[in-house]
Amino acid sequence: MTIIKESTDRTNVSGQPEAFIRNHQYNFIKEQALALVTAHATANDAEVLSVLRHLSHEKVFALFPALTEEQKNVLRPLTAVKDTDAAEEFLAGLRPYLIPFPTVNLDNLKRLFPKAKRLKGPNLPAMDFHALSYLSWQENTNRFLVAERNGRLQAVSGQFGASRKQGVCMICHKHSSVGLFMAKTKGANIDSYVKHGQYICADETACNARLTTVDRLEKFLDRLER
Repeated sequence: MTIIKESTDRTNVSGQPEAFIRNHQYNFIKEQALALVTAHATANDAEVLSVLRHLSHEKVFALFPALTEEQKNVLRPLTAVKDTDAAEEFLAGLRPYLIPFPTVNLDNLKRLFPKAKRLKGPNLPAMDFHALSYLSWQENTNRFLVAERNGRLQAVSGQFGASRKQGVCMICHKHSSVGLFMAKTKGANIDSYVKHGQYICADETACNARLTTVDRLEKFLDRLER
């Protein structure tokens, strides 16, 4: 594992909050904004809409254990979302506050996967690291996955076969096109191994875009860590 240190600063020199929203939190906020758009398009009861706005506000604020007043001001416009244009404007305003996935290079990845002797790595320059909760790519029949936990990068790898099968992804818990990820972990006895299989999204980019909590991602990593 590689240790990644994070800044503890909460505001920058302009008085605006530093990045504080992770990809899965942004996706959750997006879901709430789109739910409000749907509610305004289908409900005519002002009291019902008020309750829904309040619930969305509470759910989003609950994502963050210790919000500063500046951070709250960034999130408060959610309750004013009524249509698609307002939702897009609100979400665009959150982009400067997204925490990117830790910067990695091919050397970092080779150290994380020492048994992969000819590792090519993903196309890193083409990736939007602000839209990642985990980094994943395919090489031949091998799927590699890296996630950050508590300032460290945690890596797992295994055999992956994409298919046309539709199912629920172990990581994002959404219904999508999935494939079986198979990895070997050490067994109870010396020199023994156990195979574990989990269905995950065939498209890791789409999976990252649907991820609204990292709980299942962490369980996936715990079970399959090398």
